Amino acid sequence: MNKFLTEIFSQPDALKATLDYYTGPRGESQLKNFSEYFHKEKFDRVIFTGMGSSYFVSQAASCLFNSLGFQTSVINTGELLYYQLPTLAGKPLLVCISQSGESAEIVRLLQDIPSNVTCIGIGNEEDSSLARMTKEIFLSFAGREEMTSTKTFTAISLVTYILGWSLAGKWDNNKIRLAKDLAAGVNNQLSHAEKDAEEIFDFLGEVNFLQFIGRGPSISNVYQSELMFKEASKTAAAGALGGEFRHGPMEMVNKDFKAIMFAANGESYALNEKMACDISNYNGKLVFITNNKNAGVGDENIKVIYIDQPDEYLFTVQSIIPVQLMVNFLSIKKGYEPGGFIHGNKVTTVE
Repeated sequence: MNKFLTEIFSQPDALKATLDYYTGPRGESQLKNFSEYFHKEKFDRVIFTGMGSSYFVSQAASCLFNSLGFQTSVINTGELLYYQLPTLAGKPLLVCISQSGESAEIVRLLQDIPSNVTCIGIGNEEDSSLARMTKEIFLSFAGREEMTSTKTFTAISLVTYILGWSLAGKWDNNKIRLAKDLAAGVNNQLSHAEKDAEEIFDFLGEVNFLQFIGRGPSISNVYQSELMFKEASKTAAAGALGGEFRHGPMEMVNKDFKAIMFAANGESYALNEKMACDISNYNGKLVFITNNKNAGVGDENIKVIYIDQPDEYLFTVQSIIPVQLMVNFLSIKKGYEPGGFIHGNKVTTVE
């Protein structure tokens, strides 16, 4: 088993270790103390920031926080650093997400932000600049990662889920049960995921370009999938919000078009189904990843991948697994080291 695949298959343990901490005495105390501080300080909004995979995690986190009643936005760290620092006026809580805690833009931002801005970190490394330079660090427990982000993406996504529900006062037994089931669900998926990846490529055929489409929290997966295909398998890919795809990109759909759509049950599910059917009618091929057992799609141009995860936000964590395995499969087929780097490194320390 190659390194990339080993890290993919370690995700159930990473998710379990992360959940064990936040349901144990130290993690419970950290959540409780920070929640009390957060509400006492009366922050006027929450701003998430990050680069790469950490920026993408922020998209789902922002959706969750907004749904829970917190005014929340996401700003790419490079853009925040050079063009949007004035948005930190007032009393925001700045949430910096970085797996390594050493990304160049994050470190620079932490050096440059005004002293009156409260900043917390979410990351995977306890001994990092992020941990040292923020008021509080909320850690995932994925273990060291060497290849393209997989287990840190899913484990940090779980941390944002836990933090959001905790700040809303709703991190209860039901949510904990769902999070426990997540690790078991990922483990079950991985038991047949390599076979699934092969079947997906049998369906799609040769892939030179792949379009990813999603809405709401799934936009995190859309952009993470695009990144993995470009970074790990050196394959051209693009991500698009479902609504934006109708505003122009739909024109490129033809018999050579191939796409992956993330379609969780939720506010936009019916719109996703309609778009999937339209893509099929225009002779494009689509892999439809959903948690809807009764998906109203499925013909010779649409392959449905069912994800047994009822929670729309945890679906974002679990539904990335098939794409991770696709990246591994395609990398090997094209002769690349899966998850490896040619022009860069795991941690980007240069702007």
